[in-house]
Amino acid sequence: MAETGTRPDLASLPPETLEFAHRMFEAARTGNTELLVAAVDAGLPVNILNEKGNSLLMLAAYVGHLDLTNKLLDRGGDPNLLNGLGQSMIAGAVFKGHDDVVRALAARGADPRLGQPTAIQTAQMFKKTELMSVLGATEGDIGSEVPPAVPSGGSG
Repeated sequence: MAETGTRPDLASLPPETLEFAHRMFEAARTGNTELLVAAVDAGLPVNILNEKGNSLLMLAAYVGHLDLTNKLLDRGGDPNLLNGLGQSMIAGAVFKGHDDVVRALAARGADPRLGQPTAIQTAQMFKKTELMSVLGATEGDIGSEVPPAVPSGGSG
């Protein structure tokens, strides 16, 4: 587990620290807003990354937890972090069909042109035309060069 940009040797961390971090990432996945927000408010870095390069915000967004997504954004969660596979959380939310989360991330500055594929490309791939204006897509963004569908192994 690391704060953005740093990767300590996990073997050097106490087992209790690793267990706590795993519980926090699980709280993000399951939408345990009360637990996770309390931990962040008590000092847990909001942009901490797991071993796959996923942040708490990325996991909450990818699973569709709108309330938790908003609360992590309110606490400084970076909507433009890419995971270890170079995927953006906004593209993940488009892929998973969490349109309300896509709107929340876009409203808070998530760049729809980051990652591979981008959120705009993902919306185009899955014919989510209603999201193109939310994502700020322009004619220049929409082309025939759309990558193949996102692998189902995405964020997690």
